[in-house]
Amino acid sequence: MKNLSEELLVKPGSTPKLHKIDPSGTHGWGSKTAAAKQFQKNLDLLSVNQYRLYAENRRALLIVLQGIDAGGKDGTVRHVMAGFNPQGASVTSFKVPAGEEKQHDYLWRVHKAVPKFGEIGIFNRSHYEDVLVVRVHNLVPAHVWKKRYDQINNFEQMLHENGVHIVKFFLYIDRDEQKRRFEARIEDSAKNWKFSPADIEERKFWNDYTKAFEEAMEKCSKPWAPWYVIPANKKWFRNLAVSEVLVRTLEDMNLKYPKPAEGLDKLKFE
Repeated sequence: MKNLSEELLVKPGSTPKLHKIDPSGTHGWGSKTAAAKQFQKNLDLLSVNQYRLYAENRRALLIVLQGIDAGGKDGTVRHVMAGFNPQGASVTSFKVPAGEEKQHDYLWRVHKAVPKFGEIGIFNRSHYEDVLVVRVHNLVPAHVWKKRYDQINNFEQMLHENGVHIVKFFLYIDRDEQKRRFEARIEDSAKNWKFSPADIEERKFWNDYTKAFEEAMEKCSKPWAPWYVIPANKKWFRNLAVSEVLVRTLEDMNLKYPKPAEGLDKLKFE
């Protein structure tokens, strides 16, 4: 089976052409049943590696989730992050800056939410909103948001050099799939509260968002903070792909249990 970490990676310096990527693609995983079995194995591996991360207590993992509305960020958190012990994992959802957040630079609230050593942090949206939404809706001048690519790269490199490993996912669905999900959301009494007429208005900017996502990944997929494009029309493949990349990321960190205290082998209990 193909290595999804390599297949889905936005290689540093490359420009992802989203129109050439199939959002319904499964990269050789034709069987949902087989994928489900591997997904469960991945959840077990995530649990094991999280415990090593906690025990080592010298590094952290930051997971960034981005995508168009209804792209599956919440679903990814609910299903994939189920492999993590909630005592050592936290989710931060970044909405429109408000209150004190508006009195600081755009990275201030992000830095506050970075996970501490031994823990895993999941960002549902992130600092990338400041080169996405602000660009599409002209909330700040172009000369302002264009500088942010370098600022974000420097910020992420600083985190990496200080023990925070970063992995970023763009959950990629097409317009038809978004339409289906919106319609299903409206019809579901348990979910229609999540829908806003503004979601329909945002669809008018689909092409603008596509360009913004492509450039953000081109400028900011780095060895120390890579971007991955996850075909997300099929939720089961989305979950598998994200879990595969996370397992590989954690295993590449080569996490080690600390050495036990001296003399443990000589202790005796009455």
